[in-house]
Amino acid sequence: MLLTRGNTNFPDDGSENISAYKKWKQINAKAEFILKRTISFDLFDHIIKCKSAHEIWRTLDRLFNKKNEARLQILENELANTTQGNISIAEYFLKIKNLCSEISLLNSEEAISEARLRKIIIRGLKPEYIPFVTSIQRWAQQPSLEEFENFLSSQELLDKQLAGVFVK
Repeated sequence: MLLTRGNTNFPDDGSENISAYKKWKQINAKAEFILKRTISFDLFDHIIKCKSAHEIWRTLDRLFNKKNEARLQILENELANTTQGNISIAEYFLKIKNLCSEISLLNSEEAISEARLRKIIIRGLKPEYIPFVTSIQRWAQQPSLEEFENFLSSQELLDKQLAGVFVK
């Protein structure tokens, strides 16, 4: 005969196994108690019917992984739709880098390479920077992402200075 609790089976064939089962049962009851008393009210409904600490952890894992997947999808969509708009080059780079960092934290397997990051950044730049970017892309040695940001920031500053000269 097997004694079953949660996902753990103990053979009912001796006092040693019964003792181990009783010890497991005590530890499990304490873990269940702690988990159920410390969990937020919003999550409590999800775990109230769980019969073991193991089942509570599995339920929480499924629940949070589902939320992480949804959050990951939201971040991927935001990254795909991010454009420079009216923000500076520095702000735009920071925004893209932050989104990529958050995506990497949620799913390290989908870490965004520097090459992909560069393509994402270029895709969202204001149209007036495309000729400048095209000239850089023709270089034999491509600049690092940091150098690329510095070149674009310098170009942005130059454009502002020239716009000021033309207005006067």
